[in-house]
Amino acid sequence: MKNFWISLKYTLAMCVLLTLGYVLVLRLVARVASPNDGEAELVYADGKAVGAANVGQIFTDSIYFWGRPSAVDYDGGGAGGSNKGTTNPEYLAEVEGRIAAFLEAHPYLSREEVPSEMVTASGSGLDPDISVRGAEVQARRVAQARGMDEQEVLRIIGEQTEGPWLGLFGTSKVNVLKLNVALDAAQKAGRN
Repeated sequence: MKNFWISLKYTLAMCVLLTLGYVLVLRLVARVASPNDGEAELVYADGKAVGAANVGQIFTDSIYFWGRPSAVDYDGGGAGGSNKGTTNPEYLAEVEGRIAAFLEAHPYLSREEVPSEMVTASGSGLDPDISVRGAEVQARRVAQARGMDEQEVLRIIGEQTEGPWLGLFGTSKVNVLKLNVALDAAQKAGRN
């Protein structure tokens, strides 16, 4: 019986130690891996917060880059996808409508050149980023609408491009809000 109680005490001590150790390791990893200690990264323009960099927002004006479509109309309280499969007729009609609208705004593109992310909603409905290609195909439209040189707009895209995390995980991406704020700032400063 004495061995049983020793074994039980040892087991309980190990459970407590490993549980606390696990939580501490997770917190340490979260501090290193998560920007701003998990808090939203606010984006400022003219000294005012204009949005959170980690939450997608809707931009429809031709002077701005557009983000991914949202199945929840960019409502953070109802984040989520549409749960419609790729063969669902309603889903296919939505995608076809988005393709037509994107091509109307970008008549210099062919259907095959439209990045899929620009016409399909994400799983969260709140993606703040697009691929570099998703930004580059919009550069001509944005440059024309702003009266800027397209090469300057492409340069700003390059400045705003974020590489993979630690150079290994994920792909290069562009935060749409930060890009639009940088364009506004560049145009205001007369950098075109």
